[in-house]
Amino acid sequence: QVQLVESGGGSVQAGGSLRLSCKASGLTSSRYYMGWFRQAPGKEREGVATIDSNDRTNYADSVKGRFTISKANAENTLYLQMNSLKPEDTAMYYCAARVGAQRWYFLPPLKSNEYNYWGQGTQVTVSS
Repeated sequence: QVQLVESGGGSVQAGGSLRLSCKASGLTSSRYYMGWFRQAPGKEREGVATIDSNDRTNYADSVKGRFTISKANAENTLYLQMNSLKPEDTAMYYCAARVGAQRWYFLPPLKSNEYNYWGQGTQVTVSS
């Protein structure tokens, strides 16, 4: 139904930048959430940044002011611009989407269990 494919991960030095992309297919609903989540070894998956179909956004406190989530609707592509990267940003980053939610939040949620479609992930490594 919905497929998500991430790209853009890689290795970068602290203070550098990366832009992640997520190509979506089968996302035909006019109401949806999309977001970026990350998981480091030994840690739980955490929400990084989310956006809804009305372009409302939500960010984890740890990335506010450094990361920016956006989307290009015509291209069905989600982006995460990551600036001022820190070693603690190192993780596998996943693109996620929620379609057909039973309730609509004022801000797109950062909880991973609110999303029902997931990409395969792209690795981001930040060295010091």
